[in-house]
Amino acid sequence: MDPIGAAVLVAALALATAVGLLLRRRDGRIRTGRAPEQSASGGWALAGTTPGADDRVLLLQLSSPVCTPCRRTAELIGDLRTRRPGVAHTEVDVADRPDVARTLGVLRTPTVVAFDRAGAELLRISGLPRAADLEAALDPVLGPR
Repeated sequence: MDPIGAAVLVAALALATAVGLLLRRRDGRIRTGRAPEQSASGGWALAGTTPGADDRVLLLQLSSPVCTPCRRTAELIGDLRTRRPGVAHTEVDVADRPDVARTLGVLRTPTVVAFDRAGAELLRISGLPRAADLEAALDPVLGPR
């Protein structure tokens, strides 16, 4: 292999490693919701649902059919729902509803966006959420455990 080809290969590997480490570092990190003027209005309407009488938080999960972490995220949220009343969950396939991903500015799956009862964005998580962190972040809205 010539020296230029080797240098290009090493640079490509270094760049791929850096991107992978950055994504892993950000995976599952909770970010607070957007400012009200930047948030997509009516998260419940965007999900195509309305809050039930006891629903206080909607966890809108944006997924894709070939996404293994998406299935694990849905299981984690299902477990959370059994332990914490007031949590609703809707999963949206971005292949079927790209408009939802575009409106929310979502670039990867899974992404979970939490909305309060009024439809305002509370927080979002890209990648597989950490159960304890997600539950702790929702405590102010759901109340004590």
